[in-house]
Amino acid sequence: MVLMQSHLHLICRAAEGYHLLDILRDFKKFTSKKIVQQIEDEPESRREWLLPLLHKYCAYLKREQQYKLWQDGNHAKVIYSNKFLHEKMNYIHQNPVQDMLVQEPQDYLFSSARNYAELPSLLDVILETTQLKPYV
Repeated sequence: MVLMQSHLHLICRAAEGYHLLDILRDFKKFTSKKIVQQIEDEPESRREWLLPLLHKYCAYLKREQQYKLWQDGNHAKVIYSNKFLHEKMNYIHQNPVQDMLVQEPQDYLFSSARNYAELPSLLDVILETTQLKPYV
């Protein structure tokens, strides 16, 4: 997982009986409300222009909504092999390096690369046993 300034990359799966699209929808709804609440409640210096901008993004929506934080849709990919899993993890972890925020992936505080490098991390990584075997 990598939390960038304008987007989020993560590898996840839905538990049995749940649908990933529903989970992503609920995640966006929950985080949008929390972020807007934080902007409203805290002495946020950008509040004066940020809230009107987030409100402007609702102009084209069919349903009534006060603020829009996330873009519509997502770019979900099905992980079908260990090789593909490792390619995606590398791509995700290299994002802050590509944006020239850090030199090494594990130096970015909002990245699970720190977990894999066994460094203190702000993110919790939950590894589950699956059918996939480690790719070498």
